[in-house]
Amino acid sequence: EVQLVESGGAWVRPGGSLRLSCATSGLAFNEYVIDWFRQAPGKEREGVSCISSIDGNGGSVYYADSVKGRFTIARDSAKNTIYLQMTNLKPEDTAVYYCATVGFCSWSFASEPDYWGQGTQVPISA
Repeated sequence: EVQLVESGGAWVRPGGSLRLSCATSGLAFNEYVIDWFRQAPGKEREGVSCISSIDGNGGSVYYADSVKGRFTIARDSAKNTIYLQMTNLKPEDTAVYYCATVGFCSWSFASEPDYWGQGTQVPISA
């Protein structure tokens, strides 16, 4: 059974940093493409970042323009975990963050998720 479990969400002030984790099990970790999505209250789901499979494009990474330069995605093959390091957080980054397996990475985050985690909340306010 494929499982993805997000963690690391917490309240943080604007300008602060957080690291989210996406622990996976039940899949050949290095063969999967993983997205981070987020959904803010009353808004549509938004792609945040994507990391390709090791066997595909050698772990290429993609970022939404809204987070480029502030967020970093990384894969830890020893722990079967994907991380999202978030810095210089802004109130508009407030959302529930999800990780998911997808078919491919793209700048438009067009690939539909196959397996999702339960999400982790990231509220940002002064």
